[in-house]
Amino acid sequence: MLALVAIGNDPSRAGDLLLIALADFVLALAGWQLPWRRWPPQRPAVLALPGFAVLGFSTWAFGGVATGTGPFLVLLYTWAALHFSRRVLLGLLAPAAIAYVAPLVVTHQPPVVLGSALILLPVALAVALLIEAQARHLRDDRERLARIERWRVAMIGTLAHDVRSPLATVQMTLEELQDGATGHTARMLTAALRQTSRIDRLATGLLDLNRIDTSGHLHLDRRPTSARLAVLEALSYVSSAEVQIEIAHDLAVWVDPERFEQILVNLVGNALRYGRPPVTVTITSDEGVDRLEVRDHGPGVPDELRPRLFTRFGVGDARGVGLGLWIVRELARAHGGEARYEPAHPGARMIVTFAAAPASSLSAAGRSSAQRVVDEGPGDVA
Repeated sequence: MLALVAIGNDPSRAGDLLLIALADFVLALAGWQLPWRRWPPQRPAVLALPGFAVLGFSTWAFGGVATGTGPFLVLLYTWAALHFSRRVLLGLLAPAAIAYVAPLVVTHQPPVVLGSALILLPVALAVALLIEAQARHLRDDRERLARIERWRVAMIGTLAHDVRSPLATVQMTLEELQDGATGHTARMLTAALRQTSRIDRLATGLLDLNRIDTSGHLHLDRRPTSARLAVLEALSYVSSAEVQIEIAHDLAVWVDPERFEQILVNLVGNALRYGRPPVTVTITSDEGVDRLEVRDHGPGVPDELRPRLFTRFGVGDARGVGLGLWIVRELARAHGGEARYEPAHPGARMIVTFAAAPASSLSAAGRSSAQRVVDEGPGDVA
């Protein structure tokens, strides 16, 4: 492109500039189209050789004026330093020197101009070696982190998968015991079966969250859901006697019900564990955004913990490993929303937003959900 632009400034050299532009285009096309991944990682360094040739021809075509091609020689060396080993950089020194010095000799430049190679080439090589050292350091760090990440993914995947086998045995045993059980024993077995079902769903969710890190995507089964019924269902897994709900009966949200349950159980569990009652769950909808708020009346989150609040293992202690709020944030982002903390004076306020569905789909769902609440009653939570 620069060669074509230069034709307007120097039409007398249009032929040379067109040849340079064509050579650059062919070189770029080769760099783009050749199947480099099939070959050894150092193979693309051969592109530097025709690159030096183009620069040498440019210097000769312009009568030995190297001021316009010297920076491009340094640029080629910088590119090589970012991608190839120190041995390759040293191997490119001879063709770089030939590409720079030969046109100066052919065009009979004075010794002072030829001597510029003694400055430019060592400087270009020194800069390239410094860049190569830093790039090698970054590559080593990236490979080390990749190895750690592979082990982490394997461990989480194995844990989530292996939990299911003993859990299935426990669930089958509980179901056998439930047959014929009455009274308090039957209620306890029912509660235990609900919790085992929840553990199974959490194991599935853990596998899904593991896939977030590896692929960046989490499959969601989003559908219009009664906000009140979804909250009542989620609260059945926690001690809900000190939890209050402030949700309209006809409000429907567009969420994956199981992921929404994970979010709510984590937030309410944290509020009960670290805050003080009452804990209030509020859901509102405004301008295409659904807003879930879980507030407690405890001491709030200390200032020094707030920056790490939604990070992985950021605020773990003896009562938890610090994954709950990170999971909440990842699930919120998968829904097109976000999770954040606000001080409540007194207490803490955890807020999660979700992208709302089109009004037409939610209105019908809201009417249906409201009827279900009337039919089924509000449950154990007011």
